[in-house]
Amino acid sequence: MKHAAVTIDGPAGSGKSTIARQVADRLGFVYLDTGALYRAAALAVDEAGADSTDGDACAEVVRRAGIGLEHGRVSMGGRDVTEAIRSHRISSLSSQIAVHPQVRDALLDLQRSFREKSPLVAEGRDTGSVVFPDADVKIYIDASAQERARRRHRELVSKGVDISYEKVLNDLKERDQRDATRSVAPLVVPQHAVVVDTTHLRIGEVISKVLKVVQDKLAD
Repeated sequence: MKHAAVTIDGPAGSGKSTIARQVADRLGFVYLDTGALYRAAALAVDEAGADSTDGDACAEVVRRAGIGLEHGRVSMGGRDVTEAIRSHRISSLSSQIAVHPQVRDALLDLQRSFREKSPLVAEGRDTGSVVFPDADVKIYIDASAQERARRRHRELVSKGVDISYEKVLNDLKERDQRDATRSVAPLVVPQHAVVVDTTHLRIGEVISKVLKVVQDKLAD
């Protein structure tokens, strides 16, 4: 059975994770953080010492990794890796391995399986275009590169990471380029998606705006 699906896509640092989590909580839906699954895949590749440029090798590692997501906690082979996958290095590596079609295929069935269990809010970069193209509601969250870098830099510094704003901005721009130009499932505004620019909006304003769009469309 396919339950209701709301997808929230957008580039790195746009605020989509916080928004998706809050919207899912308000609706009583499951929150599916697809980015966390890719970061777990990157951690698996990193720990296995696999060549990140070898799609077949990365996909084989990912298939054997035993990646899971439950109640907001990410596991790998039964081990909780929720915190381990949040490092800047693993986040960057996840973008590198995500360009491989083999890796995306290895994670696709896992992502879609969540909709069989309950209504969900899925957040990522291709949830509305590839993972759930028939989603009931599609949202695309955006913001300027500079604002996204400021948000990401604040987050990293608050966690004790010694990194400059310039480094974060450069890495973000490189990631945007990879995400937008990869041959498989590039970052795009999904068909029929409602675009919300968060550059000059507070998080509460964005959540209210997205909730109204979702509730109106689900009511229809």
